Amino acid sequence: MELVKYGLDIIVHLDKHLGLVIQQYGFWTHLLLFVILFCETGLVVTPFLPGDSLLFAAGAFAALGSLDITWLAFSLPLAAMIGDSSNYWIGRVAGPKVFSSGESRLLNKKHLERTHEFYLKYGGKTVIIARFMPIVRTFAPFVAGVGAMGYKRFVLFSIGGSIGWVLIFILGGYFFGNIPVVRANFSLVILAIIVISLLPGIIEFVRGRRRMSARPSGC
Repeated sequence: MELVKYGLDIIVHLDKHLGLVIQQYGFWTHLLLFVILFCETGLVVTPFLPGDSLLFAAGAFAALGSLDITWLAFSLPLAAMIGDSSNYWIGRVAGPKVFSSGESRLLNKKHLERTHEFYLKYGGKTVIIARFMPIVRTFAPFVAGVGAMGYKRFVLFSIGGSIGWVLIFILGGYFFGNIPVVRANFSLVILAIIVISLLPGIIEFVRGRRRMSARPSGC
């Protein structure tokens, strides 16, 4: 429980924690951000890592001169793309066993099945759409690797989704993160970003539940 509270504190007060990291490690913070973004997408067991909020906060610090916006704009999309490919090949190798086995301690099969439903509905666009949806973006490359998509096609969607996702949130933080009203309520802004990011998944979940309840009991 304490670990959960600590994790939530880091996400909600990301401006304070990231500021302390920058003070301590300086330019090496760019490498830490690269690793976090890679792990959030590249390791299917780490969907809890901050993504959208971290990018926004990094952009805000870049506007203050604490981070290099050029490094962020080039390195972080690369981290996301490498993470996508890593997760894809993990899915290609281990995915079939995961889907055919029982419950896993490391993987939430409900998340995997929900992501698979996204592929059935949106096809290859799932890779791009998932980029803006926490948790789903971690499982999307894994499910694609299981067999939903060929690697070359997957990479094309991954490049577009990764670049668009990173630039939107970094530039959002860069241009708006230090507006006085935003800076004064930074924790609330981070929470709003998290909630907005989760909305598509929540809406899809509610729609799915309604479709299930609307089906005749005999089906």
